[in-house]
Amino acid sequence: MLHICRAFCSLTIPRFELIAEISSPAMNLSSTVSVEAEPYVYEFNPTQTALLIIDMQRDFLEPGGFGEMLGNDVSRLRRTIEPNQKLLTAWRASGLQVIHTREGHRPDLSDLPPSKKQRGRSTISIGDPGPMGRILVRGEAGHDIIPELYPLRSEPVVDKPGKGAFFGTDLHAILQNRGIQKLVVTGVTTEVCVNTTVREANDRGYECLVLEDCVGSYFPEFQDMGLRMIKAQGGIFGWVSHSDRLLTALGENTPAPRTPA
Repeated sequence: MLHICRAFCSLTIPRFELIAEISSPAMNLSSTVSVEAEPYVYEFNPTQTALLIIDMQRDFLEPGGFGEMLGNDVSRLRRTIEPNQKLLTAWRASGLQVIHTREGHRPDLSDLPPSKKQRGRSTISIGDPGPMGRILVRGEAGHDIIPELYPLRSEPVVDKPGKGAFFGTDLHAILQNRGIQKLVVTGVTTEVCVNTTVREANDRGYECLVLEDCVGSYFPEFQDMGLRMIKAQGGIFGWVSHSDRLLTALGENTPAPRTPA
């Protein structure tokens, strides 16, 4: 019986190791990834690149939130959820870095400029009670990121008081400390927080790739113009592509699973 057990163990242990190798092919993190983009091919080293997901918050994307209260059609933003999910899943599976942002303010509103509070002369504004708690106030339900893209414990969440993700935050320090030089940018809205963040990043030396199907605007014309401005004049602020192209490029950089002999 002892001899049988030894024989069985010697057969099964290598088998489990083989299955692990087949099911989890590792991405080649040392090679350059090339993505078809406009105005020309975007190249990045996976270890020096982070996925930056801008403001995918309940107040902006969910029915009954602040965005809809202002009269906006949230379905124009919700169309970005599925492609962001696919990208985020692939990015995490490749072991790459992810950073999320949320726009919002301190509960005492001490970081909210009066001009922003009064913007639009609406009867309801930031800090007022809404369907998901006080509007765009940190710690309230509406301020949080949607469940479909919720951050892992290991993924930094940058709380920003303005449109840009660098203003009044430690994002630049996080990127420097992690050796990040390039950013894949997704989120909402295209013409406001995404555009502002990409411009801030550009001024700080980061090269940004914006994925057109993973960013959204309440206004189709602003979606179009926001993307056109980023890639204009030879990529004055960055590159624009589609998540399918990036996913294809990531797949090509991952070795095919080994099959047993």
